[in-house]
Amino acid sequence: MGGGGVGRNKEGESNRVLPGVPLTFAEGPNDGERLHAVANEQFKQGRQRRVALGLMAAVMVHLAIFELFPRMQVDDLGAAAVALETIELPPEVRIPPPPEEVSRPATPRVATIDVDEDVTIASTTFESNPVENLPPPPNTASPDDRPSFIPYTVAPVLKNKDEVLKFLKRVYPSQLKSAGVGGAVVLWLYIDEDGQVLRTVVAESSGFDQLDEAAQKVASRMMWKPAMNRDKKTAVWLSQAIDFSVT
Repeated sequence: MGGGGVGRNKEGESNRVLPGVPLTFAEGPNDGERLHAVANEQFKQGRQRRVALGLMAAVMVHLAIFELFPRMQVDDLGAAAVALETIELPPEVRIPPPPEEVSRPATPRVATIDVDEDVTIASTTFESNPVENLPPPPNTASPDDRPSFIPYTVAPVLKNKDEVLKFLKRVYPSQLKSAGVGGAVVLWLYIDEDGQVLRTVVAESSGFDQLDEAAQKVASRMMWKPAMNRDKKTAVWLSQAIDFSVT
């Protein structure tokens, strides 16, 4: 019907129906399935909206990270070029042929000589070879010669050691001694047949000229028991160390 009207329900109350708004109160047998389908469709639409919002949030977070954090720069590592060198190969090496085989010497021939079994060699003793018959010792070197070995059988012995030590303390340079400077000097001494020091040569310096000169003065005061070659006195070169130390 086209207009509005008034109806009455079972209890006798009137129900007004607004014109143009049809109302349906009947329920069919498929109404539950339709409600389930509508709810499912609404859930799908809500899920899509949530996924879209999540993607947009992730994009915004990444953009914020790239903008806020410092940018990374890649350094130019470069490439080191290795120059190739041309190496000339040696010429062909020729191995020489092996030497010719050397012939063995001939087998010596031994003469057949009968040797008397009673033949003996005389024994060598000091009594049969006195010193007077021995050759003289070699010539000794002169003080002008460079230090060299002169054979001897008995080494020289210092006789005035205490006197030399006292003299060493007197000639020790006072400036170096007060400064605590010391050192060792190695000298070559030429000692003659009487035990006198005729020449001194600095073999190893102490590093200070004053100490080297003082050591030569000390060596000139030394008195030696001369060296012996067999039973004769001989002049020799002797290495002697002189130590200056602050005690």
